[in-house]
Amino acid sequence: MHADQQDELIPLKVLIAGGFGVGKTTLVRSLSEIPPLLTEQAMTAASIGVDEAGAVPDKQTTTVAMDFGRLTVDDSLILYLFGTPGQSRFWFMWDELARGSVGAVVLVDLRRIDDCFPAIDYFENRRLPFVVGVNRFPGADDYDEETVRDALALPADCPLVWMDARDPRSSQDALVALVEHALARSTMVRAS
Repeated sequence: MHADQQDELIPLKVLIAGGFGVGKTTLVRSLSEIPPLLTEQAMTAASIGVDEAGAVPDKQTTTVAMDFGRLTVDDSLILYLFGTPGQSRFWFMWDELARGSVGAVVLVDLRRIDDCFPAIDYFENRRLPFVVGVNRFPGADDYDEETVRDALALPADCPLVWMDARDPRSSQDALVALVEHALARSTMVRAS
């Protein structure tokens, strides 16, 4: 890459958010072109009664600060991916991670939708663009878009995508939806 091309590079910071064990680290891993920086630690007995791990009994590790990955879209656009921690005791990190971000992909496991409301509320309250990614856990395809939108009380303009965080193409589609949504919102704000 030439020095003049570096000046034209647009870096965008994107958050990957959602509840505990919903697939945030998996999404960062599936997309990152570099070995992702993961702050996962082994789950210990100390988390019993603190973290609600019952819904994901096979989970052995948890993100304690953030996950970080990078995805070069083309010669002019690079995405920096920041996965947020899912447990409420680490939510203090979200303000730092959100600073300067273009928006977020909020992952949802429809078997436990209550876990996504803090993330949705966080981005709505800060007026940060976000898309909801329904991660294809068992039973996810049993619901149609209208039912999911209603259950999550999503605004009509909030994109909703079905995805599989393990699949790079599916995860990339969620990022494209976010960037398009953020660009549309910024265009509307400038026009008003």
